[in-house]
Amino acid sequence: MNDLFLDALSCKNQGRPPVWLMRQAGRYLPSYRALRQKHTLSELFHTPELALEVTHLPFKVLDLDAAILFSDILVIVEVFGLKLVFPEGASPQVIPPLTSLDQIKKLVAFSVEEKLAYVFEIIRLLRPTLKVPLIGFSGAPFTIATYMIEGGAEQLNRWIQEDPLTVKELFDKISDALIEYLHLQVKSGVQAIQIFDSWANRLSYPDFLNYSLPYLQKMVEALQGTPVILFCRGSSLLFEELASLRPAGISFDGEKSMRELRSRVSKTIAVQGNIPNILLSEEPLVVEKTVKILLEEMRGETGFIVNLSHGILPTARLESVQRLVDLVRCSRNAL
Repeated sequence: MNDLFLDALSCKNQGRPPVWLMRQAGRYLPSYRALRQKHTLSELFHTPELALEVTHLPFKVLDLDAAILFSDILVIVEVFGLKLVFPEGASPQVIPPLTSLDQIKKLVAFSVEEKLAYVFEIIRLLRPTLKVPLIGFSGAPFTIATYMIEGGAEQLNRWIQEDPLTVKELFDKISDALIEYLHLQVKSGVQAIQIFDSWANRLSYPDFLNYSLPYLQKMVEALQGTPVILFCRGSSLLFEELASLRPAGISFDGEKSMRELRSRVSKTIAVQGNIPNILLSEEPLVVEKTVKILLEEMRGETGFIVNLSHGILPTARLESVQRLVDLVRCSRNAL
């Protein structure tokens, strides 16, 4: 078993830094596009054998140090009796969306274990087939709620101002379901968790402190014993707040240098990132220059994981992704 990722997440890595990439199984891969010609996205997510196949696709062309479960942050809405659909060429939709604050009080969670049984089956099938650690994941309450509500983040922000107690009731319901979901992922075999609060940057700073941070804290504390990585847009501007939750790691965007972030975040917390995802749409030589600088800046760091600022874009060049991974694998960690 290749344990570089878990060692770095424990800030105990003595070798080269590990590398994995958000959305490493995605549309930049010709093999993934071919599979999508035969199956809808919903079929891929809901069929364990297909999800297992997709999770393995990047490993056929990339020598990565971790696998991430092929699923979607929004499957949790199925626990509330809602339907998740993936229109071609558009963002996922939750049906029916919440259109009034009154609906929040009527929202009831069904059995997480039963509703999302297919996710846990994917994990159980995956683990024996992997030579690298398996990462599970979920969204965070604010991000999940933005998709559940008609009008998205803008409407949710209006509701926060109009009736904050009812919004917190919604977030409590979502966070309770997410915590159970993540516990069941761990029980099924994932070895680390990444929590995505992708839309947290749509909150004002005071509202971030009240409607994102406390729920991230609740989730991190509930998952003690399992390493948790926190990700949100704007993470490089919120590093102190995220670090205060004492996660195993923080995944950073590209707004600050990783060297600066490493110097300002406790050495007991791993840092992950922060190569701009748009860079992989450039030629390999352009990618090489940026990656070499990052690797040199971070040489000797025992808690550093190479990743992107966000998920791989569909426009990424496979040869550029391969060059990034090859550079990391050939790098040295010693000072």
